[in-house]
Amino acid sequence: MSVRTDLALEAQELDKENMSGVSISRRSGKGMSVTTLRVATEEAARRLCKDIGTYITCEFKALTDDFTAADSRVCAVGELIAQLVPKDGGVLVAGIGNGDITADALGPMAASKVLATRHIAGETARTLGLSDLRSVCVLSPGVLGQTGLEVSELLRGVIRSTRIGCVIAVDALASRRLSRLGCTVQISDTGIAPGSGIGNRRATLSEKTLGVPVIAVGVPTVVDAATLACDLLFDESESERARRTVMSGAYAGMIVTPREIDLLTKRASLLIGMAINVALQPGLSPDELFALV
Repeated sequence: MSVRTDLALEAQELDKENMSGVSISRRSGKGMSVTTLRVATEEAARRLCKDIGTYITCEFKALTDDFTAADSRVCAVGELIAQLVPKDGGVLVAGIGNGDITADALGPMAASKVLATRHIAGETARTLGLSDLRSVCVLSPGVLGQTGLEVSELLRGVIRSTRIGCVIAVDALASRRLSRLGCTVQISDTGIAPGSGIGNRRATLSEKTLGVPVIAVGVPTVVDAATLACDLLFDESESERARRTVMSGAYAGMIVTPREIDLLTKRASLLIGMAINVALQPGLSPDELFALV
């Protein structure tokens, strides 16, 4: 049965009896639980349908009405992103997705919260007291249907012309459980395949295709309807045949989002955008970063 999920943690949960080639560590603090999953072998990668690499999953309570850029989770997620980002070199932050579709707008909305600094240099930087800023470019490349260009084609052109050393790609993800929508962040060093969560997989963004390390950051905003139906209707003892019937039936191709998806996406994008700022500009406080953005 093909259960659709972008979360490595969920892929491992479905394969929990087999831990070969996979290591997991868990910890809690700062209002969230953090699970670090490492896929170490080709066999484990094939089994989980996830590339070899590190996947960090943060789970927390739903973002509250008074969520602000100074929330403790901003710094916590920022520290986790900083663990995977190379210490030196310029960074390109790419907000992947279609800004006209709320459930897919996380990337562009998060990118709008990221401080672009590549143009701040020399005397201007010294005068503003920003001489220690890391060089950051920000781009929301749209989707193939809007531009006629693959995101990977656009990013390769930018990387060649700007000599960027790393890409942080932000995108909306798909989960297999409603309970994880909007309150889960996945960070990985394996790159990302735009559109894979809704069955519209585009060219992969990874070090292999772009020539530089690619850190993927995402929040699940949708659940595949057939996957959700299986979770609601069947337990693990149910037959594979029954599950396959649902997966290939009327639910196939449908996507489910929560009714508060607009608010969810707005808050999640603020969290991710500010967390990236914290990761890339450690010399500035969240409040200072928010003021600059």
